[in-house]
Amino acid sequence: MKTHLVLSLFLLALTFSPSFAQQKRTKIGVAGLTHGHVGWILNAKDRQDLEIVGIAEPNRELAKRLTEQHGISMNLVFNSMEEMLEKTKPEAVTAFGNIFDHLAVVEACAPKGIHVMVEKPLAVSFDHAQKMKALAEKHNIHLITNYETTWYPSTFKAYEILKSGEVGKLRKVVVRDGHKGPKNIGVGEEFLEWLTDPKLNGGGAIIDFGCYGANLVTWLENGKRPKSVTAVTQQLQPENNPKVDDEATIILNYEDSQAIIQASWNWPIGRKDMEIYGLTGAIYAENPTDVRVLNAEGYSGFEETEYKLEYQNTPFEDPFTLFLAVINGELTLDKYALPSLENNMIVVEILSAAIESAKTGKTVYLK
Repeated sequence: MKTHLVLSLFLLALTFSPSFAQQKRTKIGVAGLTHGHVGWILNAKDRQDLEIVGIAEPNRELAKRLTEQHGISMNLVFNSMEEMLEKTKPEAVTAFGNIFDHLAVVEACAPKGIHVMVEKPLAVSFDHAQKMKALAEKHNIHLITNYETTWYPSTFKAYEILKSGEVGKLRKVVVRDGHKGPKNIGVGEEFLEWLTDPKLNGGGAIIDFGCYGANLVTWLENGKRPKSVTAVTQQLQPENNPKVDDEATIILNYEDSQAIIQASWNWPIGRKDMEIYGLTGAIYAENPTDVRVLNAEGYSGFEETEYKLEYQNTPFEDPFTLFLAVINGELTLDKYALPSLENNMIVVEILSAAIESAKTGKTVYLK
């Protein structure tokens, strides 16, 4: 029972069955190869719990390059989603194309009862997200979203400390995510093309990195929607990002707390970190494995505790094991768990409001 409680706390407040082992190879289809994170699934081709049965990618040159790189047969590559689904009959699909196409992936998969996992964020707009949710519910499929920060030990240690009451009631969260910018860090040509396209990505840094903070804050706030969203965006590298923003700050106003999301393609050093402030202390999740807790003493004094965490090699420290556990009925996500549809509907609502706020220069009040 103790093991179950610890895993439940650290793994997104999950409820699960006692058996984690995947005894069969679940048939997985891959929708698109243009996402820079696609190596995640291609590197998983030899796993004992999944089998890549088909890849939908019309760019034959890209497909040839990546399949050769990962030792995958081009016989698995199809020019369209429809052909791949019809000929390979996957049980689940992982989407690694542009964000705009997430809706098309769900439209193709849901009526066939095929579960879907997309890379963050869920959708480019709230309208797309609502259509995806309706399809998932109508056809009873799982639709989950993958974020890198979902797999950080520091994320769950910070959550555990906050929920224990050690630093008092939540008052402020500051989340910072970003890097030098897609072109400056050398992402692939196909990835760069849609990542800096306002239609295919939905925006620039405000979408690419703003989604992390919206996801984490929604989880920490137990699924509350903010009362209002205020955002400011800038384009500081017009030569690299001529069509989209590359600097964004989003303020979320809750009834008894506030969140600040800083999303940037202008930071000299890549970062994904989070600060949580309660009435009596603060929690700093500085990177995937380091957490500091400052318990206040007097005006400016504090007692500091440091945690040097390690990955525990549990079945839940990568997206595919979790995805398979969910679709095979071994794992039930909490309603507002980080990968959950409910959480990510709020994420897209926040991002859509942030884009509107940045364009109009006004605070957007959520209905």
